[in-house]
Amino acid sequence: MLASRHPLSLGRDVFGLAPGEPTIASALHETGYATAAFLAANPYLSPRFGYDAGFNVFKDFLDTEASPLSGDSDGDKNARIPSRWNQGLAKVSHALGPVGSLYDALYFQYCQRLGSAPALSLDQLRRFPSADVIVDHARDWLTGVAGQPFFLWLHFMDPHAPYYPRQEALELMGQGSLDAWRARYLNSYWNRGDLVGPQLRRHREDVVALYDAGIRWVDAQVARLVSTLRKLGLWENCVTAVTADHGEEFLDHGGRYHPPSRVAEELVRVPLLLRGPGLARAGTVAAPFGLLHLAPTLLDLVEVPIPGSFRGRSHSELLRTGQSWESAAVVECVAGCNNPFVTENRLQPRVLAIREARYKMVFDFGSATEQLYDLHADPGELRALPVDAERPVRKRTLDRARQHLSDSLRSRDADYRLAARLRDLRLEWSSPAAWKSA
Repeated sequence: MLASRHPLSLGRDVFGLAPGEPTIASALHETGYATAAFLAANPYLSPRFGYDAGFNVFKDFLDTEASPLSGDSDGDKNARIPSRWNQGLAKVSHALGPVGSLYDALYFQYCQRLGSAPALSLDQLRRFPSADVIVDHARDWLTGVAGQPFFLWLHFMDPHAPYYPRQEALELMGQGSLDAWRARYLNSYWNRGDLVGPQLRRHREDVVALYDAGIRWVDAQVARLVSTLRKLGLWENCVTAVTADHGEEFLDHGGRYHPPSRVAEELVRVPLLLRGPGLARAGTVAAPFGLLHLAPTLLDLVEVPIPGSFRGRSHSELLRTGQSWESAAVVECVAGCNNPFVTENRLQPRVLAIREARYKMVFDFGSATEQLYDLHADPGELRALPVDAERPVRKRTLDRARQHLSDSLRSRDADYRLAARLRDLRLEWSSPAAWKSA
């Protein structure tokens, strides 16, 4: 999104932004813009992965540098005795068929009711600074740069798991107050690995309500930010984008959260709101808009040159005139990757999706399979079309996939890739955990 390139273009073993890689922040900074980022403690968006480049002010609210090699501490070995007892009992009970499920349920209830410290409040349980904290810092910064062109990036984690919204957000949603113990119980239940879909559905709507409240709180804080821009006389001349880096699954395809190795619609189709002087009146564009195109579009709207390394193209003229476009969005990820921090997890075959307005083709290179969906007739992607159906669509999307792979290989920058790998190796070998494992 920031560098306008596909995530695997530098290689599946490269994560984040490469040192020196042009971004929207660096392009604006070089043009004289004041730049700031306030990010809600997401370790993937840290200086460790190059996201501070181009920013005068970069505050990620991370107490310590996140390291992909930092393992658990040995800790107090006596504290592991209850865990070993539990593992032994679990092994015996699971050998007795249905007794295993009963043991899991009883042990879960024990952990929630007796084995955990009391939860005093939702604020105490929340892992990330809430949206009001992020906006407070942004408002303070804005008052200090009045009169300068500026670029401000805010990243919110309120809708992110674990779901612990502000009490005020629950009230805005008409849900009233929520006991902290109950919120922790719901999050722990939703995270259980021993349950399947029908059992999880018991609390699905309760968990979705927590997630929705997180989104509602972000809405309210964005409104506060807009109010500040209005008071400073900046709003009418601002280009503003509100979007997301992924969606969330609530058993849509049997899963939870947002696994980084899947490309289902609930995970990759995200909101995008654009507002700015000269844009067409409010409306909705039905054509897919890949976030690859966001940075060049924003730069074009403020008449700043677009870096030559950007792979997306500006849609500003189409947005100004209210026209639509005919193009496909390309989505890619690494199959089977459950922790992008670990390099080995990223060295798997890719999953590639070509998303048109109506059709979506998914190529899984690991299993050598392809699935075509008609999103008008099947918006939930529950039934792939027969292999002999819609042959022209299959040919068109296959050609687009080939073009994407060819472009990615041809545009791969060896210098950026090498710089990124050297940075990763330096950080890994400077980690005490790395020396210990060696």
